Amino acid sequence: MTERVYAARAALHMWEEPCISGKEGSGAVFFTGCPLGCVFCQNREIALGRRSVSPWCRASASETSEDIESCDEILGVPVTEEQLAETFLDLENQRANNINLVTPTHFVPQIIRAVRIARERGLTVPILYNTGSYETEETVRSLEGTVDIFLPDLKFMDPDISARYAKAPDYFEVAAKAIRGMVEIAGPPTFDERGMMQRGVIVRHMVLPGYTKDSKRIIRHLHETYGEKIYVSIMNQYTPMPGIGDEFPELARRVTKREYGRVVDYALELGMENVFIQEGPTAEESFIPKFDGTGLII
Repeated sequence: MTERVYAARAALHMWEEPCISGKEGSGAVFFTGCPLGCVFCQNREIALGRRSVSPWCRASASETSEDIESCDEILGVPVTEEQLAETFLDLENQRANNINLVTPTHFVPQIIRAVRIARERGLTVPILYNTGSYETEETVRSLEGTVDIFLPDLKFMDPDISARYAKAPDYFEVAAKAIRGMVEIAGPPTFDERGMMQRGVIVRHMVLPGYTKDSKRIIRHLHETYGEKIYVSIMNQYTPMPGIGDEFPELARRVTKREYGRVVDYALELGMENVFIQEGPTAEESFIPKFDGTGLII
């Protein structure tokens, strides 16, 4: 990505945890690009960030990044910090319960400035940081005073798994440090009179088919490290994306009820209380919105 912020959608999102979406929805702003490259990403269309306009251009380009980038098209819509601030305010006017920054890591300095502008113009709802957690401790610390709620993933513990599916063998080490910083910044969970979260951390873990052992290790780590200082969201919505079975046949199916039940039961056996679970055929619902620039104030 470049210094210019690119985003793909801004709209009320109804499918987050109940204390995040509520009845009115979460004001989700989806950013282009991602520090990770998860092979199963449901938002892969924008997570990749770029697409090649001409393979012949790339073939003839020099080794300089400028020449190579000129052959690519950045997906999404370019927005200024002023426009991003106005987008936040527009979402609040639609009664969004919070401003939900989805995959924002690589645009943190610009987002901090945009939030400051929006606050000066009257923004009052909490700012929520929705991330895959593959980011530095310095990035997390810079968010103090800007972000109220953190919604980080903790995807993998086994380095072999994270290397295979995200090309990040150090994922757990990096993510665990990042989440620790988020908990320090946000503090214990707090809610308003409607039950909507105002501050705190909800760590998400999506169960992958065939990897319940790794899921249990993650759940135990979170419980032993944080107890009831955080909420944990155990997700069963893994959906095989088209073509994933060609290279990763083990991921070409959904998580079974039995697999998901084992992870949830394990959390309950540990005595965890602050846990969100998903019930019913959630993987069949549409969690993937259209990334067509909807809702961005430009």
